Amino acid sequence: MLDVATVPDLLRLLVLPFFGYVAWRDIETRRVPDKTWLPLAALAVVLLVWETIAIVTGDATSIERQRYYIRVGLSLGFIIPLSYLFWLMGGFGGADAKAFFIIAALFPTYPEYTLAEIGIEGTFATLPIVQTTIGVFALTILSNTVLAGLGYPVGLAIKNALTGYVSPGMFIAKPIQSGDAIEEYGSVLEFPDRGLLDDLSLSGLRSYFSWRGLDLDALRMYLQWRGCSFAELTADPAAFRDPDSLPAEPNPPGDGSFVVGEGGGHFATDGGTDIEEREFDDPWGAAAFLDDIEGTAYGTTPEDLRDGLDQLTSSDVVWISPGIPFLVPLFVGLLVSFSYGDLLFSILGAVGLA
Repeated sequence: MLDVATVPDLLRLLVLPFFGYVAWRDIETRRVPDKTWLPLAALAVVLLVWETIAIVTGDATSIERQRYYIRVGLSLGFIIPLSYLFWLMGGFGGADAKAFFIIAALFPTYPEYTLAEIGIEGTFATLPIVQTTIGVFALTILSNTVLAGLGYPVGLAIKNALTGYVSPGMFIAKPIQSGDAIEEYGSVLEFPDRGLLDDLSLSGLRSYFSWRGLDLDALRMYLQWRGCSFAELTADPAAFRDPDSLPAEPNPPGDGSFVVGEGGGHFATDGGTDIEEREFDDPWGAAAFLDDIEGTAYGTTPEDLRDGLDQLTSSDVVWISPGIPFLVPLFVGLLVSFSYGDLLFSILGAVGLA
């Protein structure tokens, strides 16, 4: 097998069954536990160090070393910040961003598989078939993934536009009735009530693109913890906003990956007082909830929970994202990349643009 590919490139094939598994998880639950990524992240670091040492200490020419450094720099310096930006904008989930962080470290250069050594001739004698001039394999995986997933955001934007829902997030989110939020996966989006050019400071731009709000899994955990249904909470939000309405003995919150059923306790109002206008130290008991449970409820802060509950109980329609299990087109993109190579580069070449 060492005649077919180097040891690092053979080890890189492990990403295919791994991403097949996480794609299945993404379809089923829209959630991939952080610890799932650790083995592949460790492999990425080991292979990057391995090949860097080989380049530095081996018989590579100065031009070959320079090309390697440039490709590593492009892969890490472009893919990782881009993935982080898409996460901030709400286009990526946390698992999607982590996946591309690992892809950037694992594939700065093209792997090569010489199948002629095992008797395969012709077009498929060496894979990938189509390689780009830049030579950054992570960019090939990214472009193939985008092509694989392109139909969904385009279709989503068209559907949103035809139904009158035009928004900065119309390509990455969908509007739903607030009452249906408990039966969805994703995050509630909050769009800024200002223009992009109103504040060009770093914090201002970050605020503009930080659309992601309350994670709906965290919402289900909160309801389970309180022992109430979403219908009860939305029927009397003023009462539930009062932290005095918290149960004396909360329930285990679960992991949020299920739909909370009807039932549970109902908390009465305090004799007609306008609770919505009262100031509380901890509206909705958000801080109490996060202090009581183990973990972080998928990175939810008390402010995220309060703002999300305020939005869900005051709006008939909310936007949620992500609407697509992005690890699925990523898996498809990997399969295309390892076999055919760069599909976009091939298309551009066919029309004389590459």
